[in-house]
Amino acid sequence: MKLELRDISKRVGAEVHIHETSLVLESGAFNVLLGATNAGKTTLMKLMAGLDIPTSGQVFYDGVDMTKAPPQKRNISFVHQFFINYPHLSVRDNITSPLRLAKVSAAEIQRRLDETADLLRLGPMLDRRPHELSGGQQQRCALARAIIKDSSVVFLDEPLANLDYKLREELRAELPGIFSNRGAIVVYATSEPAEALMLGGRTAAMSEGHISQFGQTADVYRTPLNLTSAQVFSDPPLNVAQVEKRDGRIHLSKDFSWAARGIAEKLTDGHYTIGIRPHFVRPNADANASIPLHGVVKVTELSGSESVAHFQINGDVWVSQSEGLHPYNVGEQHDFYIDDTRCFFFGADGQVLV
Repeated sequence: MKLELRDISKRVGAEVHIHETSLVLESGAFNVLLGATNAGKTTLMKLMAGLDIPTSGQVFYDGVDMTKAPPQKRNISFVHQFFINYPHLSVRDNITSPLRLAKVSAAEIQRRLDETADLLRLGPMLDRRPHELSGGQQQRCALARAIIKDSSVVFLDEPLANLDYKLREELRAELPGIFSNRGAIVVYATSEPAEALMLGGRTAAMSEGHISQFGQTADVYRTPLNLTSAQVFSDPPLNVAQVEKRDGRIHLSKDFSWAARGIAEKLTDGHYTIGIRPHFVRPNADANASIPLHGVVKVTELSGSESVAHFQINGDVWVSQSEGLHPYNVGEQHDFYIDDTRCFFFGADGQVLV
């Protein structure tokens, strides 16, 4: 199965929601749309699913032009972040409703129900109503209804966003296994880079209605092609600053510079944008992070076993993310150390330099 977008765009009046986009999605792995709120993820999914009509371009399913075909003709399932279950029906009837509408035989319905309920651990709950389920169980029910159809394409629009942390972690770990070997194209929208990495597969980095990069998830993360992709795939936000290469050194300001090495050593003298992820900016020097920076701590955060500090250098706010608990004092100067071999260098056009 292959889903192809050819120069798809979506405009509403003078506003462009999706710029011209071409993309090919295939079955066999998760296809993740990663981007912040309003990046265009949901709009693009609706165009793929036939829930919205593009302003220009075409949508093909296995080479067949389905641009104007309604969702009912596309053999798709769409799971939203809000639990959409029929409150007056049992879990059993919620799950099997698409098959009953399609007039599938009772024996086949039972076979698929047994398989799906077992897969999602819903067997003991089939006679309950949705209001008798926990949030995670309700979302499992919505997922089960999508799975039981044996759809060619399954759209999952931030399906875990409204679950608590524990349930999110549990379902996130299970989803790839749930959809493996089903032969469907799975399109999953998320605003969380960590979720994209956990799901694996292929990721499209989205920003302001553009796809800036699409490829194997690990490759998009490790080797972004441009500043936009690097920023989309960084949480906490990517540290970005203007630097100058001069006389074999990288100058962040008149006070901070370091000897150019690695990629930086190959660059000609001039002005560049650097980007470095917060976990390569550390509160203590080590064999890798050895370039010192001195900044005023503005905000601190503790999250589980990690410490995050926002600190200011020459008007720019940087972020450090490190394991362990570190004693930061807001308003005071603190030393931080960067691993300069982990810096991305971008040219004036925003493209990465290698």
